[in-house]
Parts: sequence; C-alpha cells; structure tokens
Amino acid sequence: MIIGKNQVKQLSMSMLPFSDAASEGLPMRQLLRLSLFQISVGMAMVLLLGTLNRVMIVELSVPAIIVASMIALPVVVAPFRALLGFRSDTHRSAIGWKRIPFLWFGSLWQFGGLAIMPFALIVLSGDQVMGPSWAGQVLAALAFLMTGLGMHMTQTAGLALAADRAEDDKRPRVVALLYVMFLLGMAVSAVIVGWLLRDFSNLQLIRVVQGCAVATLVLNIIALWKQEQVRPMSAAERAEPRPLFREAWADFMAGGEAGRLLVVVAVGGLAFNMQDVLLEPYGGEILGLPVAATTLLTAVWAGGALIGFALAARWLQRGLDVYRQCARGMLIGVACFSMIIFAAPLGSAAVFYAGAFGIGLGGGLFAVSTLVAAMNLPVLGKAGRGLALGAWGAAQATAAGVAIALGGGLRDLFGGLAQAGHLGAALNSPATGYTVVYNIEILLLFATLVVLGPLVRAPQPRPATRAHDGKIGIADFPT
Repeated sequence: MIIGKNQVKQLSMSMLPFSDAASEGLPMRQLLRLSLFQISVGMAMVLLLGTLNRVMIVELSVPAIIVASMIALPVVVAPFRALLGFRSDTHRSAIGWKRIPFLWFGSLWQFGGLAIMPFALIVLSGDQVMGPSWAGQVLAALAFLMTGLGMHMTQTAGLALAADRAEDDKRPRVVALLYVMFLLGMAVSAVIVGWLLRDFSNLQLIRVVQGCAVATLVLNIIALWKQEQVRPMSAAERAEPRPLFREAWADFMAGGEAGRLLVVVAVGGLAFNMQDVLLEPYGGEILGLPVAATTLLTAVWAGGALIGFALAARWLQRGLDVYRQCARGMLIGVACFSMIIFAAPLGSAAVFYAGAFGIGLGGGLFAVSTLVAAMNLPVLGKAGRGLALGAWGAAQATAAGVAIALGGGLRDLFGGLAQAGHLGAALNSPATGYTVVYNIEILLLFATLVVLGPLVRAPQPRPATRAHDGKIGIADFPT
C-alpha cells in the first residue's frame, strides 16, 4: 500500500496534541504564530515573580517588604483587564483593527518596563551617587507597573483575537492551547534566564533583562503580523459615539450567569491558591521532611491536576453539567485540605502527600470547569468577547495574587499569636498558623459551593457540557 505525501502530512498533523484546535478560519500555522505572545507574557511573569524576586532580596539586598510591594503592583493592574478587553471590543480605526492596536501598545508597555527595570533595581539597592533617596523606589515601581500593564493588555487582546478568529466549537481548545504556550514560555525562560545569571553582576543583569525586553518586542511583532483582517471604516463610522463601559458591563451581566461565575472564579481561586506558598514549608517545618521530599510536592500536585484533567474530559464527554463538575472539584478540595490538616497530629507523610495530590485533582477539575463555562458565557448587546475574557482573567489573576499574599500573611499572624501563647496552650504549636489557613480555605470552598448552587440547579443543559465532535482532546485542558 502506497501512502501519498498529502496523507503523510495529514497523519503527522493529526498526531499533534493540538491538531483539533485549528480550523479553516484559523489554520494551525497562524494559530501557533499567534501563540507567541503568550511566550513573551510567560517570560515576563518569570522575571517578575521568580528571577527578579530572588535577585532583589539576595544579590541586591533589598528589604523583603519593598520586594513584596513591587511584585504586588502587576496584581493591582489585573482588575483593569475587563476595561482593556472592552476597549478592544469597541476600538475604531481607519483600517478596522480592534485587537492589534492593543497587542502592539501592550507590547510597547511591556518592552518599556523591562528596558528600565535593571537600572531601577540597581538604584533601588542603594547604588546611586545623586538624586533623592526615594528615586529607586519610584523608578522600580514604575518599571513593575509598566510591565504588568503591558502583560495584561497583551494577554487580554491576544486571547480575544484568538477567540474572534476561532470557530465556536474550537474556541475552548484554542484558548487552552494559548495557556499551554504561556506555561511553555515560563518553563523555557526560567531555564535560560537562570543559566545566564549564574555569574551575577549588575552588568549581566542589565544585559539579560534588556535582552528579554527585545525578545518581547520581536515575539509579539511576529505574533500579531497579519492576524486581523483589514476592514476599512469611514470617517462617519469612526465618529459615532462609543458605548459606555457601564452599559457594556450591564449587557454582559445580563447574561444571567456571568456575575455569579466570576464570583465563583474569584472565591474558588482564593480557596485553592492560598496554600501555594505553604505546602512545602508545612512539610519541612511540621512533618520534618527533607528538602528533596518536599520538592516532590510539585510533581505530586501536578500529577493530581493531570488526573483531574482526564476525569474532566471523560465527564464532559458523557454530558455532565459543567457546574456539577466544578462542584465535584471543590468537594475533593474540602476533603484533601482536611487530610493536610490531620497529617500533622498523625505525623503521616503519606496522608500529607495524598492531600497534596487531591488538591491538585480538585484544582484541575475546578480550572477546567470554570474555563469551559467562561468560554461559553453569553455575549449580548454592547458586550464582546474581549470584555468576557478580560473579566474572567481579571477575576482569576486578582484572586491568585491576593490568595498568595493572604496565605503567607495569615500564617505569620496566627503562627506568631499561637507561639506567643495568646491562643491558649492547646494551640501553642508551630502548626497552628498553617492549619488556620487550611481551615479558611475549606470555608472558602464551602462559600464557593453556595455561590455556585443556583448555576448547578439551572434546568437547561449548556453547550459547554456536550462533547465536541464526540471527543475532547488534550487541547481542552487549561493550565
């Protein structure tokens, strides 16, 4: 049997994990090129939350409170993603572009923030010969704010452009592919930047961070090139008054599910993310696990999340309501946070690891469910996809940032009170600060279930709960 060249090409394309995300309106080549903007956003995220965090504290000896304040600035900008998405929905230009201008200016903000970042950090460390003493703080804050604004603008407009071009049944796969590319950008950037900064110096810091700024601009220009169709607009069309954000927001919320789903994303995000900075310290300080053992927690958690993705695929294929699936994820989270709490009095590493695995499993189900539900929110009147994706991204990013800060702060507060004897002899233990946070997360999960309840009871099945063409592939799974 002779296999032709075209058959071989079709076979190789079908074997790609995201081959089912492409469509006639958004071919695979253009989709992969568009996804490059997520690589640049992932690279900036690694710099802000990982590399520069460590550089400021260790190499530049910047106080931790100042470092935490700088890192929090991009989170402060996150709620404006809904407004940025709305502006891209209603933008008017002579050639009819809506998303590309926001991708371009977001790239410029991101480039500018990274370009001035190393100089601002060097001044922040005290290495200055003139100017006011507060100049370092102001310059560093400006750099972080510019980079954060650029990241949010680029990502919101890019996701909206991909959603515009994708067919209805392909849209969740396309957005999921873009988030996987975001993870890929973080992973590759972390390795490369870490290797380049192995011999640290101020000059090397400038080279690396400004190199990332140039890479951001190059990647994003390639990503946005010829991605949006030119639709010339007349001067009269451009002069028409734009809809107000509050009117578009009212239309968006009029869909019935939008507001409640955003609350579910925000409160559920708080519940699942407060433990992000606590699991490894809990294992080491309370259970006495060595560094190698606690390092395995990431793999255990990720394994649970992958199992959650697989279960979500099967349940969605069988027609399970997406909100019932979301509720299952939260109930698993309640049980597994309880396991983490009881691991301390039991002194059991096995219970601890099982709890970490289950948190990943529940979080995976929650992530899949909220993404699929958000992608199918009704778009009415003046509200567009940019507003919908921006609102979802704002809720998700803000909840994650606030949760991490709250988790560490509440652990320190209640841990200090307990060890000072203010909470009584029974709670005078190093584990108290951790267990208080885990109990708060359980309460937040119950609160999320309460908010979710009316959506679960809705009588009509939703398109998101039905299988797409009878199957769900790996591209359906968000990160």
